[in-house]
Amino acid sequence: MSNENNTILGIDVNLICEFFLNTERQGPGSPEVTLKALSFIDHLTDHSRIADLGCGTGGQTMTLARHAPGQITGLDFFPGFVERFNHNARVLNLQERVKGIVGSMDALPFGEEELDLIWSEGAIYNIGFERGLNEWRKYLKTGGYVAVSESSWFTEERPAEIHDFWMSVYEEIDTIPNKVAQIQKAGYIPVATFILPEYCWTENYFTPLVKAREIFSRKYAGNKTVEELISFQHHEAELYRKYKEFYGYVFYIAKKIK
Repeated sequence: MSNENNTILGIDVNLICEFFLNTERQGPGSPEVTLKALSFIDHLTDHSRIADLGCGTGGQTMTLARHAPGQITGLDFFPGFVERFNHNARVLNLQERVKGIVGSMDALPFGEEELDLIWSEGAIYNIGFERGLNEWRKYLKTGGYVAVSESSWFTEERPAEIHDFWMSVYEEIDTIPNKVAQIQKAGYIPVATFILPEYCWTENYFTPLVKAREIFSRKYAGNKTVEELISFQHHEAELYRKYKEFYGYVFYIAKKIK
């Protein structure tokens, strides 16, 4: 999670990021999903350069590092996440080839055609799916890959309540075929798409939030902003329970061809 506007839904992003320091991951996902996406990516070597954009505290990055060769740079807007990221890398003895840096998605500190793989789980929305695909492409070598998970509609039609909710938080949500068309238009070959299983939301995201909310509620008792954040999360979880057949996260893997 990183956000360049300093607020998400009007809530101070630093407060949100502090909240998510109490969780292992900052969005839906799982090690199995990360490895499934990685399985579509060829030709990584010890010399490969990988960037994980919007890396958060690096749950998915450490999974990548344990199963893929190369040097990995995690980038996030929030210094607290990057500090935790680098701590996690040291704990796992990965610090020689895994490093987190503070930075912005719309001003990447990489050279043109420097990267073999750009990874971003649940974070490209911060810059926008199409904009990210277009702007990040120049940093990839020919034959390099981009792998991102992105909220997507599973159906052409959906109930007004869930449609209106997503229009209020992320207007770029779209159907899977439309997302794939955007990938092609941006100059990539679509390699694979798959829907994240339900447990990535329920067991791996919503359930751990309960403990994080308890910690935060005690620390910020009576804080109206924290109450709004917690209320929003309850609403988000309830909407997912009601409408999960209509939307979810989808992993998109694509290859730069020239």
